Amino acid sequence: MIFETIAELIAERNGCDAAGITPETKFADLGIDSLDTVEMLMNLEEKLGIEIDMDQKVETVGDLVAYIEGKLK
Repeated sequence: MIFETIAELIAERNGCDAAGITPETKFADLGIDSLDTVEMLMNLEEKLGIEIDMDQKVETVGDLVAYIEGKLK
């Protein structure tokens, strides 16, 4: 569910197909910079009903999914 939510947010932001986004997809390859990542995290917090406090760098979609899943446990 987390991966799908992130992929949908990226697809909406970039106007691309969510099906083309994989866990290995790098944010930099999508043209997503640190400011975009912060905005996306705020949207994720709202959609998932959780608070995400980033204390590490994430480079791929899979990194972000693993980070969020770790925070939920």
